[in-house]
Amino acid sequence: MGEDLKHWVRVPVGPEAARWATRGRCRRVLLVVHNVTAATRLIDVLPLFRDDLRLQVLATCTGSSPFRSGVAELLASVGVPVLPWEQALSTPVDLAIAASFGGQLNQLKGTLTILSHGVGYNKTLTAPNTEHRTPDAVFGLGPEWILTAEGAPIADAMVFSHPEQIDRLAKSCPEALPTAVLAGDPCFDRILAARHHRDRYRRALGVHPGQRLVLLNSTWNPTSLFGDSGPEDVLPLLLPRLTSELPADEYRVAAVLHPNIWHGHGPGQIRLWLDRARRAGLALVDPLEGWRQALIAADVVLGDFGSVSYYAAACGTPVLLGATDPEALGTESPVAAFVRSAPRLDPYRALPPQLDRLLSEHRPANGPTELTSSAPGESAALLRGLFYRLIGITEPAAPAVLDPLPLPPYEPPLRTAPLLVLTSTAADGTITVRRFAEPRYEPDDARGEAGAGGHLAVHEDTLDPGVLESADIILRYGEPDDPRFGSPGEWAAEVLDRYRSASLAAYITGPRECEVLHRGGLRCGLTSDSAGDPAVHASALLARLHTGPEVTAPVPTTLTVATGTHLARVRVTVDREAAREAHREGTGRAARPGR
Repeated sequence: MGEDLKHWVRVPVGPEAARWATRGRCRRVLLVVHNVTAATRLIDVLPLFRDDLRLQVLATCTGSSPFRSGVAELLASVGVPVLPWEQALSTPVDLAIAASFGGQLNQLKGTLTILSHGVGYNKTLTAPNTEHRTPDAVFGLGPEWILTAEGAPIADAMVFSHPEQIDRLAKSCPEALPTAVLAGDPCFDRILAARHHRDRYRRALGVHPGQRLVLLNSTWNPTSLFGDSGPEDVLPLLLPRLTSELPADEYRVAAVLHPNIWHGHGPGQIRLWLDRARRAGLALVDPLEGWRQALIAADVVLGDFGSVSYYAAACGTPVLLGATDPEALGTESPVAAFVRSAPRLDPYRALPPQLDRLLSEHRPANGPTELTSSAPGESAALLRGLFYRLIGITEPAAPAVLDPLPLPPYEPPLRTAPLLVLTSTAADGTITVRRFAEPRYEPDDARGEAGAGGHLAVHEDTLDPGVLESADIILRYGEPDDPRFGSPGEWAAEVLDRYRSASLAAYITGPRECEVLHRGGLRCGLTSDSAGDPAVHASALLARLHTGPEVTAPVPTTLTVATGTHLARVRVTVDREAAREAHREGTGRAARPGR
């Protein structure tokens, strides 16, 4: 014990705290963390104590969860004193708040409130050190979780977001019914409050006009979409098809994985597992700060029986289930009812028709929207009122509000996987472009139109450099004045000289602009009237000109480029001086570097 005491916090609590603490008369609020997942709900409610000089917030970790990785880093980022668990058990507090079960919660010296860390209480789970479980026992509602050995409720207040949860509590553990408090869902309220920023979140993820955002989501259960213990392991079938079957400029694909997947297997391992998908354009969303924004931005969610899929349905977003596990859910829970009726993914059928049908037939279900919270938008006021009553002091005069969701960083897709580019030209000159990242097969309609053609576009930093030897277009994204490449013109001349099969080099300098150099000497800038991936316009220009080593068609002043339902008008600005210089040299090699 003496060795343990060396690690105990001395300020602002501890035997000597009165001597060292600057504000030593504060009431104490203790955040009891089990794992990163539960901590996120505590962080949701932490702003309810803002601007109150009467309170000192502390934190501790029970050490009872198998998912301990990431907790220390998260608590360090919160910046409140973190007490070792043994010290937390011996330190009197005015209010302790937990968002899960486990550890000796009944031994805490203070009033205890327990929140749900998901969308209510839905999953079944056997309590540790419990040989038997009540039939259909739901985690957080069964007596093995919420009563002491003597049969008394562990918590002074259990927070629920909807009366149906309290009705199930009355059936499963009537002894705890007096502790039930209806106070909404702060996580859902933060989603509702941020929905008007949907376009910003889509732009942050690099979603362009006309694109659909498909959000892949998985909970952590072994039978989840990401798991490998279900009837069939869907993930190896699904991942390559998400990026090879869905045209890159018609779909943006992102993934939100449960924090227990991240911290159970390690973020580095997750990135290794998803490396090919990420090179093909998959965005891997931060499971703490970014998942709600991605959910708001999504056009469709490809998920399972976890809370995120249910939150999506509550927002009216179409959900296609790739994994279901009836035994993982309480049969009377709203999530179980949703899973029983939601559309199913067929992993052996083509994805685009399934997504088209889902979107065309989707009608938002009333259940998830109504049952997620009976007090939408009111959780901040309800929870702060509860917390301050338990602490025993008056609430601040300012309104109770939660933090707004932060704007995620701009992360456009960077596809370094080879792209099969299919083009066709309509009678009016409109060039339709469809790009597929490392497709396993050529789409059935690839050659069905007159004037259709195809070529290979490859990023210079592709994983397999040998692919560059057969590329028709070589791509790079960067700042126009990056000294490492000299200039876009110098870079383009260099790669065309090195890779003799390529007809065009395109240096993308922004979401609307790129500079291209043709092997025949044509150098020009492409500027679109809308944001997107200008590499598409380089492919359209190549299709308009030719596919051989010489320019065989007049250089247009504008291009009309179609990707899915989106039309872009692209201005073509020819560098006439470079063209004349190339003509004087009379060579098939690329024009001399520089502009």
